[in-house]
Amino acid sequence: QVQLVESGGGLVQAGGSLRLSCAASGRTDSTYAMGWFRQAPGKEREFVAARSWNGGITSYTSSVVGRFTISRDNAGKMVYLQMNSLKPEDTAVYYCAASRGTIATMRRGESDYWGQGTQVTVSS
Repeated sequence: QVQLVESGGGLVQAGGSLRLSCAASGRTDSTYAMGWFRQAPGKEREFVAARSWNGGITSYTSSVVGRFTISRDNAGKMVYLQMNSLKPEDTAVYYCAASRGTIATMRRGESDYWGQGTQVTVSS
């Protein structure tokens, strides 16, 4: 089992920045792809960003390109999401995910492990 714990969410004004962190513990393996998803009220959970286990591949949903950056430490225990130029439409619960699959499968919403989520609220 892998446990994922997110932190760093909060309330920010439009145009501001937040950095989300996700700590992985348990039977972690640096070969997991790790990523972030979000779910806004009344909407389905959607893919936001992912990074392959060796960092060679990153992928973002189109609405965050140029504003969000995903990174992870070399040990594969931490993954981060730097969010800049935040917009009210970025308001959602953000979930960390770890997958033995590929970036492509994560983009389809598939993952083996999920965190509990952290709330991000962007005021206009």
